[in-house]
Amino acid sequence: MKIHALSTGYVQIKPSQIRAKTRSRFSRLASTISEPAWTEKLPIYCYVIEHPEGIIVVDTGDSHARPAGIPHPFHALAAKIHVEPEEEIGAQLERLGIGSKDVRVVVLTHLHIDHDGGIKDFPNSRIIVAQQEYAQARGLMGRLNGYTPQRWNPNWKPEFTNLEPLQFGSFDQHQRITKAGDVVIVPTPGHTSSHQSVIVRDGDLHHFLAGDTSYTQQGMLEQWIDGVGPSGSEQQVTHRKIQAFAKERPTIYLPAHDPQAAQRLEQQQTVF
Repeated sequence: MKIHALSTGYVQIKPSQIRAKTRSRFSRLASTISEPAWTEKLPIYCYVIEHPEGIIVVDTGDSHARPAGIPHPFHALAAKIHVEPEEEIGAQLERLGIGSKDVRVVVLTHLHIDHDGGIKDFPNSRIIVAQQEYAQARGLMGRLNGYTPQRWNPNWKPEFTNLEPLQFGSFDQHQRITKAGDVVIVPTPGHTSSHQSVIVRDGDLHHFLAGDTSYTQQGMLEQWIDGVGPSGSEQQVTHRKIQAFAKERPTIYLPAHDPQAAQRLEQQQTVF
């Protein structure tokens, strides 16, 4: 089994989006929008799993084309995203010798603009997303909440996550993606109310493909609350579950925007 970290361009956000200075959701959002400082250029990682049962992709990154219509105020004021056409996930997979028809399953951790931009590249794949996430992202209300459903194919019908009430390490629910049971989805709410992550077991080693559960490994370990999530306390519960999981078994933590994630993957650096 091999896992690739592919960055679809970069994003710059406000430091208070990575680590909020207050617990109030309104003040966290206000600070994220109004803060004058910007982070360094952060990667927009997708993860590609070359599995014996077929290729699995976790998140699809962003795309070169900007969403139609007037930009959402948050996107205009609090995020600088840059993606070249050759950095889109479809183009990068082609350079790896992987065609869209080779991708069996796509799992979306959530549907923010920098995670769902490559959906168009997988017209023949199973695309799995949490049902509540899809409901919140659709239509006018979705656009008002900062999602970009106008980019989706109007006929797109994802497959909804079907979590079973069975323990998987520190998580009390999971869904198998492979028959071997070595790739699973677990619920990791906080950044969005139905955010999910993917765990890949390769022998004794586990890869935790974390989406935006935190922006960095340090943020997960120190239980930072981000500037946009609906529930800071839910984020911290998720962080504690990830820590408990990683203490029980060797785990490489791979969120979507951590500049050190690709190096940890290459060098097999575990959390503990």
